[in-house]
Amino acid sequence: MDEAASTGKRGRKQQRPDPADGPVAEFAFRLCELKEAAGDPSYDRMRAEFGAAASKSALSAAARGRDLPSWETTWEFVRSLAVNALGRDADVVRREWTQHWEKARATGEAEPAPAPAPAPASKRRWPLVSFATLVVLAAAGSGVFFWLSPPQRPIPGDASFMLGEDPPDGIEIKTGGSFVKTWELRNIGQVRWTDRYLEQAGREGESRCTAPHRVSIAAVEPGQAVRLSVPVEAGSAPGRCKIAWKMVDENGVLFYPASALRPIYFDVAVVP
Repeated sequence: MDEAASTGKRGRKQQRPDPADGPVAEFAFRLCELKEAAGDPSYDRMRAEFGAAASKSALSAAARGRDLPSWETTWEFVRSLAVNALGRDADVVRREWTQHWEKARATGEAEPAPAPAPAPASKRRWPLVSFATLVVLAAAGSGVFFWLSPPQRPIPGDASFMLGEDPPDGIEIKTGGSFVKTWELRNIGQVRWTDRYLEQAGREGESRCTAPHRVSIAAVEPGQAVRLSVPVEAGSAPGRCKIAWKMVDENGVLFYPASALRPIYFDVAVVP
């Protein structure tokens, strides 16, 4: 019995985007083709049966072709269908769809909007800044104030992409044990990476595993990849352990704010 028959309802078939509408629509068209090749399962089934770790709305939006989905959403869409449903090799699938995603991202970026005309002097408002960004120079009682703006982030032309990780998430670690988590990142932008770090950005789970709060990133030229590793010590209590990381400068300022890039992380199970 098919899914629609078992529920007594017939779902509305999602319309394929037109690949002629641009690189983002073409990418979504490929996702739709993959979904149909896997038997066109519902998004609920992709999550429940094939293990897609993305929300139903995110999966649906990815195949709509209006905005390019994040790589994390793309990989969950593709992995659940190509690997879990169709049984294809995960490494081969990742390489293939990495190329599709990078191409769509590189050719589908919108032109920046023109800067608005400056407001009349009488109506201008100075931006609010934190105390840390305000420098006061009292030169011989001149009372001159210099306002230092925080660095622009993300930097125009700066982009990062995760190529892979080892070991994969979901592995089991004995209490009191240890492992080394490694991510491979590629500089897919036009900005040279210098003086950057991976810094812990949050954690979840019952097991209090430990890892360095910050690790340095060597200089990386545009187009090059870098492998970043952190040693992890499992806690004494069993349970889940997840720690997320983001790229920051020496002052802890994010290079990719939350709206631009999701954190990388490790997520393991600590067992007795």
